[in-house]
Amino acid sequence: MRFKGKDIISIRDLEKDDILYILDVARKIEKSPDQDLLKGKVMASLFFEPSTRTRLSFESAMSLLGGKVVGFAEPGVSSLKKGETLWDTIKMVDRYADVIVMRHPVEGAARIASEAANVPVINGGDGSNQHPTQTLLDLYTILKTKGTLENLSVGMLGDLKYGRTVHSLCIALSHFNTKFYFISPDALAMPRDYLKDLERKGLSYTEESDLIKVSKELDILYVTRIQKERFPDPMEYKKYAGFYRLDKRILSHIKKDMKIMHPLPRVDEIHPELDSTEHALYFDQAANGIPVRQALLSLVLGRIE
Repeated sequence: MRFKGKDIISIRDLEKDDILYILDVARKIEKSPDQDLLKGKVMASLFFEPSTRTRLSFESAMSLLGGKVVGFAEPGVSSLKKGETLWDTIKMVDRYADVIVMRHPVEGAARIASEAANVPVINGGDGSNQHPTQTLLDLYTILKTKGTLENLSVGMLGDLKYGRTVHSLCIALSHFNTKFYFISPDALAMPRDYLKDLERKGLSYTEESDLIKVSKELDILYVTRIQKERFPDPMEYKKYAGFYRLDKRILSHIKKDMKIMHPLPRVDEIHPELDSTEHALYFDQAANGIPVRQALLSLVLGRIE
């Protein structure tokens, strides 16, 4: 696809070649960043939901390439508190910026924003639906550590029902002949729509609640937290909080080169004692958000073709 002026709303909007091109641009930018590439451009950072890594890495990405950032990190400081609609907010911000990056707790909000705006909109996460830029940095991280995205065995552990990061990553990895292992309690299993999509593509997947039963098969273990904010019933959350807790005992059950990833923040699902092992990849993963988001901003703003 030609990226100039395009919205990045769902990973489904990107073909395999698009993904690989974005990752290649990220690699080149990381190797040799141009500090004036986005000079004169303004990014609106609209975060209607809390964020650390996504918001800060987008703002760093823009600033490091010479661009400017406006926006908010708390919806209570915007006119939504006065009753302004999301549509009107976007129509107004559209006049102030060259690109909009938005996170919102409601599924589909990013798509609505893209329909309201004339400038490109990049989805920084919409409810439990999609998080395409997280997926791209996840793919970039896997590619850097494994040297390929093809024919890997990937385990996804934890909250697969509400976890937008695993939803997007499942879609993206389906382009690369991935063998999937979905590890969760039955109540937090990967939604059926995603499994049907894999079946249509002829891809193999295994559903399991016990990590140890499949751990030696994995090249990548992608861990997610049990997301309290997504549960409609607090008692249901308490039932599954702490269901998985990885510590050094897992090391005797995995491949020597298996890597552990996590979109962060973590709660108690990965013990800090794993941080210093060669398997831990999650802090490098977070750092990779900068070159990937620099690539996306440069592409949709037309500074890189």
